[in-house]
Formats: sequence, C-alpha cells, structure tokens
Amino acid sequence: MAKAYTEAEFDSLMEKVEKVDIRVKEYLELAGYEKWARLYAPVNREWTMTSNIAESINAALVSARELPIYDFLEEVVPSTEYLHTVNDEGRHYTVCLLEKKYNCGRFQVDELPCPHAWAVLKSKFLMPEDYCSDYYKPKSVVMTYEVPVYPLSDRKEWNIPAHVADEVVLPPK
Repeated sequence: MAKAYTEAEFDSLMEKVEKVDIRVKEYLELAGYEKWARLYAPVNREWTMTSNIAESINAALVSARELPIYDFLEEVVPSTEYLHTVNDEGRHYTVCLLEKKYNCGRFQVDELPCPHAWAVLKSKFLMPEDYCSDYYKPKSVVMTYEVPVYPLSDRKEWNIPAHVADEVVLPPK
C-alpha cells in the first residue's frame, strides 16, 4: 500500500486490509495517507540524504531490473512517435516518452522509467538514462558529497537541554 503508484492499486490494497481487520484501515486513515503512502505524499520522499547513495540508486533501479523486459512485453503498439501502448499480460499501459508520463504512475513518483517504458525505450533503441531524473546521474551523485558532514564531538561534550535528556522515547506499540 505504501508503495502503490495509482489510486486503483492503493484502493485495492486498502480493501484487502479492511477484509483482514477494519481497525487497521481506520487507523491508517486516521494517521493520514499523506504521512505514509507515496501516492499521497505532498513531497517526493525518495530524495532523502543517505550515507549510502549506491543503495538508494540500486533500490530505485531494482524494479526495472527484476523483470526480464521482453518476457512480459507482449507487444508495443506505436500510436505516434512518442505515445506507445504496452500490453503486459493482458493489461494495457500507455507510455508517453515526450512528457515522461506513464499511466502506471511510476515515473511521476520515482522519476525513473517503469518496466513498461523501459521496454519501449529498448525496442526503439533509445537510452533509458536519458529518461531518468538528473538525481540519478553522476553529476548529482557527486554533488551529494559536496556538502561536508562533520562528525560529532565526544558524547561527554554534548550540550543537551535537560528537558530533552530526560525525555523517554519508547518504540511504537
């Protein structure tokens, strides 16, 4: 659910949760979808600074590598030079290369070609890298490390206000 790209996918998963336990669905609604579901997040939460940029990039790219593209690609029907329809096991997906929009919703969130777009790009001998966000390109990765990260001093030298030091943080129930 948290990783759903379309409302239909999200709603389908929420229905399954409701069948298992309505209280869980109510809790998730009360918490607010925008806090935990990528589809409803007001910002793209994928772009967080991390100590291991390779892990972040690999996690984003893994979906494109998991499926052998031509195994699931039954047909690519060009509608125009930029608009294509991909038949994935009976489900049809529209890929618009010009606007980098795919009706499965993945590019709009991850800013990487989805497997459907990947199949179109490969069938037209286009470079998938040209359809990735600049965030995944070497220049951006290098810029990530331009910001210095300074180690903390020894814990004994920390100046922590008493009201913070006395706070007890428990794990979630």
